[in-house]
Amino acid sequence: MVEHRQEQRAQRDLAVEVTGRDANGTPFTQSATATNTSRSGALLSGLSREMRPGDLLLVEYQQRKARFKVVWARDSRSERLKIQAAIQRMEKEECPWLTSLNCFKTAR
Repeated sequence: MVEHRQEQRAQRDLAVEVTGRDANGTPFTQSATATNTSRSGALLSGLSREMRPGDLLLVEYQQRKARFKVVWARDSRSERLKIQAAIQRMEKEECPWLTSLNCFKTAR
């Protein structure tokens, strides 16, 4: 099956800091890995807190921060990946990893 995505994605592992509230409403801050990154989102792995679709997170990469919404979250059943969450950047927020990834430059 061919997948057609609206944006380019990079498969690099980016070390990020995630701040938000878990499924119980408890505030947390922790390190995670962002992969499959695009201008509008990413896949977070290594989370230790359960989240729900619609939860808001602040994601920081190299001192740049942006707000994201959780699209889905699941237990990866892997000790290394722990909980994974697909996140989408909130409108009007700047993409925190855009300047460091050449693959996102606009095609001509």
